[in-house]
Amino acid sequence: MFPFHETLIRMKHLPRILQGGMGAGVSNWRLAQAVARLGQLGIVSSTAIDQIFIRRLGAGDPDGAMRRGMEMFPFPAMARRVWEEYFVPGGKAPRQPYRTTPMHTQIDARKLIELCIVSNFVEVALARLDHSHEVGINLLEKVQTVHLPSLYGAMLAGVGYVLMGAGIPLHIPGVLDRLAVHEPAEYRLSVTGAPAEVQLRFNPQDFAEGELPTLKRPKFLAIVSSNTLATTMLRRSNGRVDGLVMETHRAGGHNAPPRGKPLRTAAGEPLYGERDQVDFAELRALDVPFWLAGNYASAARLREALDLGATGVQVGTAFEFAEESGLDPALKAAVIQQILDHQAQVFTDPLASPTGFPFKVVQLANTLSDPLTYQARERVCDLGFLREPYWIADAEGSGSAGRIGYRCSAEPVAAYIAKGGRASETEGRKCLCNALLANIGLAQLRSEKSAEMPLITAGDGIYQVARFLKPGRSHYSAADVVRQMLDDPA
Repeated sequence: MFPFHETLIRMKHLPRILQGGMGAGVSNWRLAQAVARLGQLGIVSSTAIDQIFIRRLGAGDPDGAMRRGMEMFPFPAMARRVWEEYFVPGGKAPRQPYRTTPMHTQIDARKLIELCIVSNFVEVALARLDHSHEVGINLLEKVQTVHLPSLYGAMLAGVGYVLMGAGIPLHIPGVLDRLAVHEPAEYRLSVTGAPAEVQLRFNPQDFAEGELPTLKRPKFLAIVSSNTLATTMLRRSNGRVDGLVMETHRAGGHNAPPRGKPLRTAAGEPLYGERDQVDFAELRALDVPFWLAGNYASAARLREALDLGATGVQVGTAFEFAEESGLDPALKAAVIQQILDHQAQVFTDPLASPTGFPFKVVQLANTLSDPLTYQARERVCDLGFLREPYWIADAEGSGSAGRIGYRCSAEPVAAYIAKGGRASETEGRKCLCNALLANIGLAQLRSEKSAEMPLITAGDGIYQVARFLKPGRSHYSAADVVRQMLDDPA
């Protein structure tokens, strides 16, 4: 067992608890702020934050928070352009759809880039208000087209940590190094079938106004699922990796696929085995801080992680159902009631996500986890964050000439097949982009009588959420989670 006093030395000045970066909008600025005020690492989600931001503005910014965040933005002319473009005084009409923007591509219009910069800035800036602790931001490696302006916006707001998983973000450390000094940055875009590397490019100085502010390079924590990935991140990254989050398949959201030959349980869930176990001796030998994730929301499990040599733990599900999270209050109440009734169930769906990664889903009526609700939804793809870039060769079909196309296995089947996809790849795929916005009360209206339906994700820790509820109560706060986890006499 790793000596506990050595663990305390490694933990100095580092948080024991990382609040998970749950997208889209569940890990909002209010939740991150509440956790950070308690001295732990509050984390906002960057996933689809530009669309969340314009829907908040479209609703009239009823509490004035978006305006407050934009007033802190260092480039006033850009902030003014975004405000004038998307703010709806008094909010849109109740049955009017939310405004959307063109989907992101390798080369976005300036208007979309500015929206990315401002929206990420506002979310981080609000999370940092009224306390002196650091906050972090979480991005998905799979959502590549918005990485560069999103990170720059977060850094303009003074973000202290950047966390990224759902892929192998080898080149993010170097990006942070360059953006910290306002230098142009590149990031490789994964394009299926491309004959050569395709780069995303962003030059901060193309967007600056006046004197450039001094920026701090945030710490970078890579979210990994195996010892192999941990070693790869540290040996092959193009810059400093400041720590690792070792996330097991018990965590919510996207899980890494099992290693080895794909197998499933009788219920159809991916089957994880010995090859998916973490070797903690190897992990400690890497000599970087690490946090464990996947059902660690208790004092006992935190102590267990510390004894294994971890700096602390990352906790998502327990914070997801706290009062401050962005999850729609009605959905929150419905799941908590399921938990109290001992009927909550999480299914690791191998098909739901267009990414191809297993995705943990809470089984709840009137959500896309219900087969009838899923089948009744007309397939629409109008947000496109999880689209797959693919190469379209020129008419001759040879050489490097061609262009990039975009497809999603959750889009209309005929459209996906026309783009070279296979019909079998569309079976069971769910539009996570629209569903996750519905989760936070920002569902897009499709007609007078229909709106996008939610799809709630949570980890195995859902079965332990009741421990945070005081007798006779059906809600709890982020502070209740933190206090219980740190309530350890040792």
